[in-house]
Amino acid sequence: MTSRDRRIMKELQDLTEDKDTSGIHAALEHEGSLSTLLGWFYGPPNTPYAGGKYVIRIQLPNEYPFKPPKMKFETRIWHPNVSSQTGVICLDTLNKNWSPVQTIKTALLSVRMLLENPNPTDPQDGEVASMLLNQPERFVEMAHEWAVRHAGAPRQANLDTSRYRSLANPTDGPVDASRYHGYRPELVEQFTSMGFSLDSVVEALEYCRVDHLLTSLPPARMSDVTTRLLGEQQ
Repeated sequence: MTSRDRRIMKELQDLTEDKDTSGIHAALEHEGSLSTLLGWFYGPPNTPYAGGKYVIRIQLPNEYPFKPPKMKFETRIWHPNVSSQTGVICLDTLNKNWSPVQTIKTALLSVRMLLENPNPTDPQDGEVASMLLNQPERFVEMAHEWAVRHAGAPRQANLDTSRYRSLANPTDGPVDASRYHGYRPELVEQFTSMGFSLDSVVEALEYCRVDHLLTSLPPARMSDVTTRLLGEQQ
């Protein structure tokens, strides 16, 4: 068994042991093959996707973890960063921001967080992004209708559109450097690119007593910080 295969098997074991806490699931698509996995999670609360089951196809290259997994939604979804036709995902964590210290679990967490924090300014599906930016209420209705129809989500009577209206009318300016509390932005961005907020990342780094001079973390420390972030979200 190669080091790649051992790592994948260890990650799958960790996912199985942690699935009740993280809400992230993954398994081999075909027994005996470590090339393709199926992951799944439920849509996060307070979103149009809440309660829907979303299945993700995961292709692991021979160079994993030095090259990122390829992920696509098998479940159809109305989201600006996912193709409504093919399920292809636009997410920096799965591309230029991938690091070998990340895992299948952190990648799936990043995808799930994308459902909470869509980015219509860097879309995979231009039609969906345009609807979110110009008709946020209509976007929420459509996203929820697709969640009910394709992901089996329970129908919600009163959908909160406030976060999507704020995306349509952004007010954020440059990030205040003091919010980093002395941590290197390139380190913080390894976690914010997964969908965690800047303030929660800084809190987790401080809680784990991470050295302020570091620009990256070894796998064990990366896991410590991610575990803290996940715990804060429970």
